[in-house]
Amino acid sequence: MSFEPPAKFFVNSGLASNPVDIYHLLRPLLRQTVAYRYLRDGRVVAHGTGWVERIVADRPDVSSFFTPLSICLSVASWEHLEFETRPDQLITYTLVQGDERVILQFAATPGADQDEPIQEMLPFQVMPGYIQMELGAFDADETSAEHDLPPAADGGADGPGEGGSAP
Repeated sequence: MSFEPPAKFFVNSGLASNPVDIYHLLRPLLRQTVAYRYLRDGRVVAHGTGWVERIVADRPDVSSFFTPLSICLSVASWEHLEFETRPDQLITYTLVQGDERVILQFAATPGADQDEPIQEMLPFQVMPGYIQMELGAFDADETSAEHDLPPAADGGADGPGEGGSAP
């Protein structure tokens, strides 16, 4: 007889070590601009602002990376996730691996008060000499298998148990 411990619950803050919980807590960051700070031994090593392009679960071969152009969050890269709701109702996420931490917060909107970051999509900048095109989605009767693409049931994130290609 196997006995599974009961599921935990979180209200506005907590520490999650279950990979599925970490994945679900990070999902609101997908396709958002975030500010990140990388700390080692409590000292800031690097910082920046980037676009969360992918959140990957159940793929230990995919690494997390943070650049100004794109961020990939792999659940397998971290021991646990600490999160806390701030007074402005936004969440601060802290990914922990040993003595290293990456702290993520929604980035402030350009021209907004820096003390009040808000969640927003990264705007597309039109540059001279380039043409902006909108690509249509597949028709409902087309299947992802015909195009060798993973199903995009949750907005393109690689969810628990789903495949996906490495960056």
